[in-house]
Amino acid sequence: MAANYWESTQRRFWQFSKDELAQMRDELEKSDQALVQMFPLPRRTHLNIYFNQQISRLSKRLNIKQQAVATAQLYIKRFYCKVEIRRTNPYLVLTTALYLACKMEECPQHIRMFVTEARSLWPDLLHTEVSRIGECEFFLISEMNSQLIVHQPYRTLSSLQSDFYLTQDEVNLALSVINDHYMTDLPLLYPPHIIALTAILLSLVLRPNPVPGGNTTPTMAAVTGALAQAQAQAQQARPSAGGSGQNTPGATEKDKQQEARVGKVQRFAAFLAESNVDIEGMIDCTQELISFYECHEQYNDKMTREQINRFVKARGLDKH
Repeated sequence: MAANYWESTQRRFWQFSKDELAQMRDELEKSDQALVQMFPLPRRTHLNIYFNQQISRLSKRLNIKQQAVATAQLYIKRFYCKVEIRRTNPYLVLTTALYLACKMEECPQHIRMFVTEARSLWPDLLHTEVSRIGECEFFLISEMNSQLIVHQPYRTLSSLQSDFYLTQDEVNLALSVINDHYMTDLPLLYPPHIIALTAILLSLVLRPNPVPGGNTTPTMAAVTGALAQAQAQAQQARPSAGGSGQNTPGATEKDKQQEARVGKVQRFAAFLAESNVDIEGMIDCTQELISFYECHEQYNDKMTREQINRFVKARGLDKH
């Protein structure tokens, strides 16, 4: 196992630029143009949301930990970079990816349990036997060139939690952002530590004065403001320790909370300036996540499900 991300197969073979990713997908569609035209699908983000929902349903039935679910989601993304989705039964691929991820994340479960629960979840779309999961597992491993080790952002978040004095609410929010990023292309575009740092930043920016029942989507102005501060500090000799978070004498409780919050953001900006992190990459990650949240508001579960199920049934992929 490559303990170092920088030496891993994930970095060497499964990190792409946006242009490279678009080209791979375009070539896949061109190779099956008739199939693509016959069975139009929703936008990719909506497919990702649907797949995330289905794999979450299956994982809850089997009591599978989140890290294995995240690994499975990345396997699915890698697989569909190589194989046109309309040539597969996505429900079989989801089930197999989760089964394989559980083995790789050292929380294996018996294959028959996966078959039983998957059949129960999708009785009209999956009539598979144990042998079909085994065949699909071999297919997945082959298309991923046996490069199955996945480095996740969770470790970076855990290691930096105490450094930035994150509250449990802030940690939970950062975890939520990390979980959400698996429904975007970001796992194929950026290293896990960039994702984790972006999640921490968003957790700090999102915390102030949430509106009850309101939209918590962060504004780019708030995020880029913190990142601009980091860039400005990086151009100076050495950033000050600014943002100690000390309270002003006589301040109200609300003022103290605000000062502490500002102190965390300043401390985080100083860290970014000192560590030579890819701030441009963090800005792009933030933009992608905001676009995802906006796209999520337009998600239509019924339409997405029907378009997927249509090609599965029409091509007889539910029978084997």
